[in-house]
Amino acid sequence: MTEKPPVRTPPPSKHQLAFMIWLCVFPTLTVINLAFGVWLRTLSPVLRTFVLATIAVPIVIYGLMPHLHRLRGRLLAPGGPTSRA
Repeated sequence: MTEKPPVRTPPPSKHQLAFMIWLCVFPTLTVINLAFGVWLRTLSPVLRTFVLATIAVPIVIYGLMPHLHRLRGRLLAPGGPTSRA
């Protein structure tokens, strides 16, 4: 008996990827602003943006996006929640 190789979900379209990134970036920036807002307010706009990006980008890229990609794969996989029997 041979096992079938797992079906690979195609990569997201540019529109799906943009939406996935937004789903990660908006809440991340909101939480960072709520947590560090008083301190960030004292910085110049350029330095504030640098600090926000330095904190947010690794959280989004290494922390949140892999989970979102796996979730998307499960949702689109054959036999997943969106498939019709």
